[in-house]
Amino acid sequence: MSVQGSAPDSAIKSQAEPGVAKEPLAAELAAVARALPERINADPERVEQGLARLVLTVIELLREVLEHQAVRRMDGGTLSEEQVEQLGLALLRLNHRMDELKGVFGLTNEDLNIDLGPLGRLR
Repeated sequence: MSVQGSAPDSAIKSQAEPGVAKEPLAAELAAVARALPERINADPERVEQGLARLVLTVIELLREVLEHQAVRRMDGGTLSEEQVEQLGLALLRLNHRMDELKGVFGLTNEDLNIDLGPLGRLR
């Protein structure tokens, strides 16, 4: 399976939601499209690792968002000491499990540091 080329800017512009400025949205989508590879390598031997990389990257992104929110809640004083302890333990376990899964699939932190286009790198 392979995907060639990226969507033309005109196709991106025509799919924007009504009432939303089309030019900035089209520019952002075009930037993301340029960041994507022109071909997806679907070598059967590498598909599993590629899928694992994608899934672990999404989990890492969500983990970072959760960690950021947890810090904000702790700094805001909205959590009890018990909740802070539970949250810290849960984040620590998730971090250890991520390390295990990266090891299983032979991935490093840098492998999960993908380019998010106009948003920059994950880390």
